[in-house]
Amino acid sequence: MRAIVAVTSNWAIGCKGNLLISNKADMQHFVQHTKDGTVIMGRTTLESFPGANPLPKRRNIVLTHDTNWSCKGAEVVHSVSEALTAASTDNPDKVWCIGGMSVYEQLLRYCDEVIVTMHDIIVPADAYFPNLDEDPHWMITASSEKFNTPSDISFRFVTYKQV
Repeated sequence: MRAIVAVTSNWAIGCKGNLLISNKADMQHFVQHTKDGTVIMGRTTLESFPGANPLPKRRNIVLTHDTNWSCKGAEVVHSVSEALTAASTDNPDKVWCIGGMSVYEQLLRYCDEVIVTMHDIIVPADAYFPNLDEDPHWMITASSEKFNTPSDISFRFVTYKQV
C-alpha cells in the first residue's frame, strides 16, 4: 500500500475538514496516481468530496466507526484489519491511503511509500500528517523540481520509502 498526501511546510493537511491549498497540478497528480486503483479513506474525507460521492474510476473503501453509515458506490469497513483484508487481493502498488489524519495515522505503518506534495507555506490548520523527515523509518527517494501554484505558492512532489 502507498499513501498520497498534500502538506504544508509544517506537515499540515487540513482545517475544519477542508484542504489547505487549492492546487490544480496537485489534483491532477493525485488523479494520475490513484485512477484505476483502490483508495482507502475515512468517512469525513469522503464527505468532503463534491456531492459526498465516491471518487470515480477507483474502488473506494471507507473506514468509519459508525456501523449505521453507508454510501452508494463505496465499501464500508469498521476497522483497520477489515480495510486491509478488503484491499488484500488488489495490487499493492495501486492501493492508496488518502486520509484524513486518523486514517493516515492508522495505516501509515502498512505503507511502503508515501507521495507528498510539499507546499512551501504555513497556514492555519487542525489536521496534520506525521513528519516523515523526523522519522528514521522513512527516507526520501525522489524529489521533483519546484513548481508554483497560480497564487504563487511553491511546491514539489517528494517520494518517501519506508526503510
